[in-house]
Parts: sequence; structure tokens; C-alpha cells
Amino acid sequence: MLANCGSVCEEAQFRGTTVAPALEEFFTATTKEGYDRRPVDITPLEQRKLTFDTHALVQDLETHGFDKTQAETIVSALTALSNVSLDTIYKEMVTQAQQEITVQQLMAHLDAIRKDMVILEKSEFANLRAENEKMKIELDQVKQQLMHETSRIRADNKLDINLERSRVTDMFTDQEKQLMETTTEFTKKDTQTKSIISETSNKIDAEIASLKTLMESNKLETIRYLAASVFTCLAIALGFYRFWK
Repeated sequence: MLANCGSVCEEAQFRGTTVAPALEEFFTATTKEGYDRRPVDITPLEQRKLTFDTHALVQDLETHGFDKTQAETIVSALTALSNVSLDTIYKEMVTQAQQEITVQQLMAHLDAIRKDMVILEKSEFANLRAENEKMKIELDQVKQQLMHETSRIRADNKLDINLERSRVTDMFTDQEKQLMETTTEFTKKDTQTKSIISETSNKIDAEIASLKTLMESNKLETIRYLAASVFTCLAIALGFYRFWK
């Protein structure tokens, strides 16, 4: 029974429950109150006295030189001394019957302690189970809150990402539009430049053609002038030649 009590205490301490303070209070109260021990007197008074033949002892003392009064006094003193010694011995010793009764009382008290410990353990386990259920509910609530916060943060991040993506897309669209406008303007200016260059080239070609025509006409005029000059010189020379003849 003591082993069962010790094992229950060790198991309660190993599980880390709040049984220890209650058990300390319980054992303290038990120690203060003490066991319910009843004084049991099994041996009769006549059995506690040492019986012997006092008359024979008185006669023996008388034969050794004591008178009757002295012998009776000595025997009375020995009887009282033996009774006192036996009373002292019986006070310090216990009989088997007393031991069995005390053991039965102790076992009954230990059974009561064990029952109280079982009841206390069940109540503590019930409280612990209730605390565990409460903690489980709180953990579920915290989990739900975390999931809600995670979903909200994820939605906010997704919205921010979509807004940023839209802003970047709009920026790219604006840049592409500006690039297209710049390209169109550059193409237009390039076309205008090419047109101007073409017109200038055509004008230059026309001027060159007109210059060539003018040069050809001037060349013909010069040739005509030279031919006329040559014919004139020949005519003059021929006239002088005829004149001198």
C-alpha cells in the first residue's frame, strides 16, 4: 500500500500537474492531526505481574539469618520492584496483537489516503483536461486570427502588387507612346529632310543642266565667233593679198 501511495505521488510529480501543493497540504494536515491510534491494552494485569512463591522465599531468607519481618519486607520490595520493571518493559514493548491492530489501523489510514489521493488526482486531471481544452480553444482562436491576418496581409500585398503592376504597365505604355510619337516625329522629319535633300538635289541637277546648256550655247557662240573671226581674218588677208598683187 505504501508502494502504491509512493508511485501515485511520483507519477503526479512526473506529469507536472498541480497535485504537489495539494498533497503537501494534505500530508501536512495528516502529520499535524496524527494517526487515529487507540491505546489497546490486550495483556491482563495479572499476566503483567511476575508470580513466584513468596512464602518459600520468606522461609529461605529466614534460614539464612533474617527474621520473619525482614524477610517479608524484602519479598515485598522484590515484588514491587519486579512489578515496576515489568510495567516499564510493557510500556516500551508491544505485543503481536497490538502490532497487528496498529498495522490494520495504519493500512486503513493508508487506504483512506489512497482514496483521497485518487479523488484528488481525478479532480486535478479533470482540471488539467479543462485547462487543456481551454488552451486548445485559445490556440484555435489564435490560429484563426493568424489565418485572418495572413489572408488580409496577402490580399493587401496582392492589391499593392496589382496597383504597382498597373502603374508600371501605364508607365511602360506612356513610354511606348512617347517613343512612338518620337519615332513618328523623327520619321516625319527624316522624310522632310529627305524631301528637302531631294528637292535640293533636283535643283542642283537642274542648275547643273542649265549650266551645261549655257556652257554648250556659250561654246557654240564662241566657236561661231572664232569661225567668224577666222573667216574675217582670211578675208582681210585675202584682200591684202589681192591688193598687193
